Amino acid sequence: MSPVFDFLFGQYIGYASIDVVLEITGVLFGLLSVWYAKKNNIWVYPTGMISTSIFVYLLFKWALLGDMIINAYYFIMSAYGWNYWSKRDEQVVVHPITSTNKKEFKTALLLFVASLLFVIWIYQVFDKWKDWTAYVDTLTTAIFFVGMGLMARRKIEHWLFWILGDIISIPLYFYKGLTLTSLQYVIFTLIAIYGYRSWKKILDKTPPISSG
Repeated sequence: MSPVFDFLFGQYIGYASIDVVLEITGVLFGLLSVWYAKKNNIWVYPTGMISTSIFVYLLFKWALLGDMIINAYYFIMSAYGWNYWSKRDEQVVVHPITSTNKKEFKTALLLFVASLLFVIWIYQVFDKWKDWTAYVDTLTTAIFFVGMGLMARRKIEHWLFWILGDIISIPLYFYKGLTLTSLQYVIFTLIAIYGYRSWKKILDKTPPISSG
């Protein structure tokens, strides 16, 4: 095999074939989910739930607790977001794309701090402070917790959290030996950039909600 191939995929030597197949499946459904999110399409949730359920299993098996918690949280929030996005009043979407207001921003900040402290506690309980990736993992977990919460509420700012978390995750997952997942986050980053631009266009065309 070529040195480049060995560098990118050599860490898969010794992995069970079923785990590699599951990772590929999880990656594909994850990409589908982000693509549907870019399109503001409710299929973001069922495809995302398939992906996250696979990664909960794999990450638990590989003892990547912070990442596992993220995916378990994604699964729960996907169920909430699916219901939230589905609500209609005479075929009119009840919850369209909106921007985060000051109250929602404060709530997001509290969620960030709470999730950060929670993951720190989890790593402390299971004595996982053995590598620098654990510290980065707590940060990305908090970022993605906020991003998923804002997406479930159809807030455009969720894309900014996705972009930041995705960029951090690219080298992190490669270092952990999950090359396919790392490549997935490269694509996630690009889709998230286009997703933000797409949602911004929709938001700019949406008439402001009357306060009267």
